[in-house]
Amino acid sequence: MSKTPDIVIIGSGVGGSTVAAGLAATGAEILILEAGDHIADRPENRDQRAIFQRGHFRPKETWYEAGGAGFNPGNYYNVGGNSKFYGAVLVRYRREDFEEIQHREGVSPAWPFSYDVLEPWYSRAERMYQVRGRLGEDPTEPNHSLGYDFPPVPDEAPIADVRARLKEKGLHPYSLPLGIDLEAWLAKAKTPWDAHPNSRDGKMDAETVALAVALKHGNVRLQTGARVTRLEAAADGRIASVVYQMNGEEIRLSPKLVILSAGAVQSAVLLLRSADDRHPKGLANSSDQVGRNFMNHNSSAVIGVSPTYRNTSVYQKTFGFNDFYLSDGNGGPPLGNVQLLGRISAKVLKGSLPKVPEWVLGQMTNRAIDFYAMSEDMPNPESRVMIDGDRIVLQWQRTNWDAHLALVAKLKDILKSIGFPLVLSRPFDKRTPSHQCGTVRIGNDPASAPLDIYCRAYDHPNLFVVDASFLPTSAAVNPALTVASQALRVADHIASKDLNA
Repeated sequence: MSKTPDIVIIGSGVGGSTVAAGLAATGAEILILEAGDHIADRPENRDQRAIFQRGHFRPKETWYEAGGAGFNPGNYYNVGGNSKFYGAVLVRYRREDFEEIQHREGVSPAWPFSYDVLEPWYSRAERMYQVRGRLGEDPTEPNHSLGYDFPPVPDEAPIADVRARLKEKGLHPYSLPLGIDLEAWLAKAKTPWDAHPNSRDGKMDAETVALAVALKHGNVRLQTGARVTRLEAAADGRIASVVYQMNGEEIRLSPKLVILSAGAVQSAVLLLRSADDRHPKGLANSSDQVGRNFMNHNSSAVIGVSPTYRNTSVYQKTFGFNDFYLSDGNGGPPLGNVQLLGRISAKVLKGSLPKVPEWVLGQMTNRAIDFYAMSEDMPNPESRVMIDGDRIVLQWQRTNWDAHLALVAKLKDILKSIGFPLVLSRPFDKRTPSHQCGTVRIGNDPASAPLDIYCRAYDHPNLFVVDASFLPTSAAVNPALTVASQALRVADHIASKDLNA
């Protein structure tokens, strides 16, 4: 590869790796810059005390609230990004999520294009990420032009029992679409995959799938340990240079195209830190929207406990239900999605309850089933990522929290009605990256959105931002598949419009 590649991709998460996979066959010389490194195959990868009690994988950094208090974020810096730790739920936004939706606390705006525009790319992404699933179980499921190539991950016996109880109550539990090779994962160790790092152990993440596809081509190269510090714009608006640090050295590249895929927080931070005399508010920010409209799903762990239930499952995370996704069940505004968490063991729970002995926690977790309730957080320009010198400042103003509390209450009532008399809940806070998105959103109007519908910056014709920051709404489902699908769509657009111009 030459000194200056045709395309520089900043970040190797789902957006960056998938767009690289989509562009690899063009022959363009592509360099992917990743600040972190590969996750090594080490005992800590399946050591729940190391992961949840000692925070072995958490980054050694501090972000700050708008009021000045610091906190340790749960964002990871490694090849594959946060997908190395994700629950591998690869689900489509519902058709309605692309349309304007009235919520209890306001309106979730329509996307600049419909579900049908993205649908073919959803199918391609599902094939790339080898999604396991089954159609026809969830009444909210939008149309699929292609079915799943693999059957769903099977319920373990205690989980199948709870699914059956929910069906008896008239609910519609459906098999979660999952990117997991179950046999390969369990061969390494009998643990869940949710929140556990993947070192090529069977989880279909950005590194093991999309990046692996891209790196099969000799024109694609990955550089780890490369922390991008600045983008420099020329007088004509084009990005002239990508500046990064590696091994204590500052390196400057001048590619034809730059694709920023550092994540919803770090992509916004890099654009803001790249401010210059012509762009005093930061790059791609003539709309003053970069960093704004930060969204992070309203989410809670909801645990049902019964003295007569024995949960001997290993991985647990196989079904969800959307009976309150499009309405509250009584014709009112939507509440959100419910899905199983990965199995919570005593070792996992002790990370949140450090003073309680593990054996005591085990008495509860052995008799419990663990759910994840998730509600939409709507875009709000005052919910934003900012910089203060070297500090990253996160001003998250939750929206739609009342609807989330209603969803949690519904779930608690349901679990009690199917035989779990004790139901506990705990919300996730800003330390957990619960699907962060929205800080560099797409839109049809450059006055209100930094990016066009192909994720190209209105202010810089050779800059694209392809990660969860482009999402104009958070919906109430896991966003990874939507990010991957748009990444493939963007790659196709670049290949046809920019590389062959």
